[in-house]
Amino acid sequence: MSLKSQIESLLFISNYPLSYKKLGELTEKKADEVKLAVEELAQEYAARTDSGILLIKIDDKVQLATSAENSKQVKDFIKDETTGELTRASLETLTIIAYRGPVTRAEIEQIRGVNCAIILRNLLMRGLVEERMNKEKMETRYIASFDFLKYLGISEASQLPDFDKLNNADRLQKILEEKIET
Repeated sequence: MSLKSQIESLLFISNYPLSYKKLGELTEKKADEVKLAVEELAQEYAARTDSGILLIKIDDKVQLATSAENSKQVKDFIKDETTGELTRASLETLTIIAYRGPVTRAEIEQIRGVNCAIILRNLLMRGLVEERMNKEKMETRYIASFDFLKYLGISEASQLPDFDKLNNADRLQKILEEKIET
């Protein structure tokens, strides 16, 4: 797989801009190589006059975004995504965050067994979860938001039904420990 392809995939699934340094860490390449690959990608996207995707660069960070021409469709889709009912997958993810938070995306994916990037973005857009950056470990953790707790009429996550039992579930802890060991 080419470096360009790897970078494009990482930018596609990321909820936020990624720095050349972070892309280098994720692809195990030097920042100069990453920057060159990003430049090539940027040229390819710029050459596509009918593309709905563009590559945005600000300082040392890059992100994929939708083109302005499609803003109405994107806005309508986001409105549907943020006001409609939650899917089963969203409810499962939200439950994991509420009972196990603060929890990383990798831990959520380990528990659910599937990629959760889009679901997390949706829950963030709805204001049901919040991101917290752990600067020491350079990882993002997710917790239930104040709005989520207010909606349920509780003042803290520990007031959720069977919180102690589910928060300390041995099976989930074993799954998470297996992930850490590998």
